[in-house]
Formats: sequence, C-alpha cells, structure tokens
Amino acid sequence: MQYKTLGNTGLLVSHICLGTMTFAGKGFWTAIGSQDQATADSLISASVEAGVNFIDTADVYSEGESELTLGRSLKNLNIARKDIVLATKAYGRVGQGRNDVGASRGHIMDAVDASLRRLQTDYIDLYQIHGTDVVTPVEETMRALDTLVQQGKVRYIGCSNWQAWRIMKSLGISEHKGLAKFDTLQAYYSIAGRDLEREIVPVLEDQKTGLLVWSPLAGGLLSGKFSRENQKPEDSRRSAFDFPLVDKERTWKILDAIEPIAKAHSVSIATIALAWILAKPFVTSVIIGAKRLDQLHQNLAADSVILTADEMKTLDEVSALPPEYPGWMIPFQGSDRLGPVQRVLPSQS
Repeated sequence: MQYKTLGNTGLLVSHICLGTMTFAGKGFWTAIGSQDQATADSLISASVEAGVNFIDTADVYSEGESELTLGRSLKNLNIARKDIVLATKAYGRVGQGRNDVGASRGHIMDAVDASLRRLQTDYIDLYQIHGTDVVTPVEETMRALDTLVQQGKVRYIGCSNWQAWRIMKSLGISEHKGLAKFDTLQAYYSIAGRDLEREIVPVLEDQKTGLLVWSPLAGGLLSGKFSRENQKPEDSRRSAFDFPLVDKERTWKILDAIEPIAKAHSVSIATIALAWILAKPFVTSVIIGAKRLDQLHQNLAADSVILTADEMKTLDEVSALPPEYPGWMIPFQGSDRLGPVQRVLPSQS
C-alpha cells in the first residue's frame, strides 16, 4: 500500500480509503448497501491487513448506523485508535428539527458530539462539511470548525462537494482570521466524470489541498457489469439508483478502451478504472466501497497496477472533457508566453 500526506499536512494516509456507506443499511441507504456487523468487521479487518489506515463515514449514512457499526468494528477487532485515520462528515439532515441540518455553528457542535458517541472515540481525525450550505456564512462554518480543532475533538478539517470559488473563499477567510483551514476536499471524480479538472483541481494544486475521491467507479458504471448491451444488470445498485450523473455514450467508449488494458494486466475493468485515478498526482486517496471481500480485494489491487505512459495516454484521450470556455482560450492566448519568459530570465552568474 502506498501512502500520501493528507493535503499539506504531515499526516500519512493510505492511497486507498475504505468507505462505509454500505454498512448497516437503513431507510434510503438500503439501496446502497446493508452489510451487517460481521461483514463490516471482515471488510475492515481485510483492509487493515492490506495496509489501509484511512476509513471514511458520515453521520447521515444509514441514519447514523454506519458510524455505530464502524465504531463497534474497531472495538471488536481490537484495532488501536492511533493506527486509524478516522474521517466523518456533518451537514445532512439528522432529525426533524429546523436546525438538524446544515453547516451552522449550532448544528456542527451538536453533530460532532453525536458522531463521537456513535464512533466510540474522543477525537475525529478528519471532520468534513458534507455539502454546500447556502444559508450559513462561510466564516461562521470556519469559526465553528476552528473551535473543534482548538477543543481537540477534531484534528483536521475538510469539505465535500464544494465549488472552487467557495473553497478559495474559505481558505482566504482562514488565512485572514487565523482559523484552521480545509486540508481536503472530498469530491466525485472518475474516468467517466472528469468535470473536477476544469476549476477545482487547479485550486487544489495551487493551495496544496488534498483530494479524496468518492464514487471512483461512477456508482458501479465502471465495475465491469455494465456495457452497451447490458445497461441495467440486475445485480448492481446503479440499475435502481442511477447516480452520479454520467454521459453514458461517452462511458461506453471509455469501457471499450479499458477492456484490452485490463486484459493486458490480468485484472478487472474496475481495477484499471481505479488505477487511472490513483495515477493522477493531485489525488490523495480514493474511497472504495465494497459489499464482499472479493470486491474489496479487486479494488485494493488497483494500488499495485502501474499503467504505462501509452495506456494513460489512451485513457486520457478517450475520456477527455469537451472544450469549454475559458479553458480553451487560456492556452490559445498563452501559447507564446512561456518561451519568451524562459529566454529573458537572468543568468545564474
């Protein structure tokens, strides 16, 4: 297993993170997964044995049952708390009250204590705001998170599903006010959905903010079960819950390109789809979900696959985003900028 720092910090996390959205299964979340405690224990045990030290959950997953299951697993398996980087999230609705949702100071303070109880721990390594709150000022959210860091309940903070401008605004507020800043963004990214590269990835690279990838297989579309001929396999949750949004016609072309590469490496289509993401330098960790041990091992194998330059070129080209303004204008106007600058740089003498 390879490891990277969590954004611009000194904390090392595994290249692959175990996602627990499939744990427990309650309410709406039954469509995602309903793994019982014994299965959760086996998945976590196998992940840790493979070198995974990073586990992600959220307070809304299975209405809190995912956090409860994860907390029990760590106790059942006698895993030392210091050996796991534990990430959870707050924002989604967790009750019927007016303030049981969002990124206000009030909700964040309530949510973190509830997560700590369910997880049976006295601190959370990475606490993430799960969505964009269009009501709460960004500064209020950042001050609340800074309080949690000062209290020792949270060690690092991140956001999820935020726009580039909002991420940049939060970083500016943190810098100006001397508050804890976001170390990570958790976002959707896959070879079938590369929208992140337009505006968000440049911000992350510039600010040294880590990227944690959710749904790297596009909700199962890149699992190997789907094809032009079989667009609704019975054994896939995507057949019933078509999410995240993906250009299907483009995806079939991508799968056509992946198939021979997968055969050349003697691995699955899913493994190559994950390996392509892991090869991107701006990616910190890829969050994988599994319902069975064989799925888990198939996903873990991606960290050992090294794609050649030609294979990466093939996959990059078939999955390339269509040109969009101002993206196509920047290289057009700047095509002669770098050369002249290099020529007039002063000598080192």
